Amino acid sequence: MKANSGHLNGQGRKVLVVDDEDSVRELIELYLSKEGFEVINARDGREALRLNGERHPDLIVLDLMLPGLDGREVCRQIRVGSRVPIIMLTARSDEVDRIVGLELGADDYVVKPFSPRELVARVKAVLRRGAQRDDEIETLVFPGLRIDRVQHRVEVDGDDVHLTPTEFRLLWCLASRPGRVFTRAELLDRIWGYDSESDARTVDVHIKRLRQKTGASESRPFSITTVWGLGYKFETRTALDPTPETDDAG
Repeated sequence: MKANSGHLNGQGRKVLVVDDEDSVRELIELYLSKEGFEVINARDGREALRLNGERHPDLIVLDLMLPGLDGREVCRQIRVGSRVPIIMLTARSDEVDRIVGLELGADDYVVKPFSPRELVARVKAVLRRGAQRDDEIETLVFPGLRIDRVQHRVEVDGDDVHLTPTEFRLLWCLASRPGRVFTRAELLDRIWGYDSESDARTVDVHIKRLRQKTGASESRPFSITTVWGLGYKFETRTALDPTPETDDAG
């Protein structure tokens, strides 16, 4: 079967666009949608914070000048508990604004007026960089669960759990994005390298095995949750992001 690389162009990725100008949001949505991205729109900072918590976008395009809660404060609050990539939009070319945005945790910036094609290219570039950074993470730690990619080892409450290579890749994919919903087609593409509705049952079987082996359920600190009509997501009761472990030796 032919491998599907659609997710590299936007398929399965969600982008939250935050701007108080309807025409700007509509223009960005038009171009991102053409590339396969799902676009979520917010008109102000408070709506942006709410949608970020509810929809878990893969990237945020955030206008600096917003009514009420401005882009700086939105970026600051998001960075308290999330590593979601942020591209800041600003109507000013002043270097100070760019520096402030980057210091607050923005991953890139685009100055208005901007080329929609350039913005799409920036979105793709930031997502690629984010994927590369994720590849550098070796260990994910959650309450009751530790996943070590280097040793290919999973511990539940301190006890080793044996997973097949495919089961391990599936668990890592889900756990590296807590709260993010992965469709069956997207998981087939990412884990098995193909996308076919007739093989969707493959994902269901592997999810069932993962739950059995790890005990992932709502009664534990972590769970693999079914999102009916969509797919699956990994959750923790404390809603914590994974904690990458670092080697402090030396």
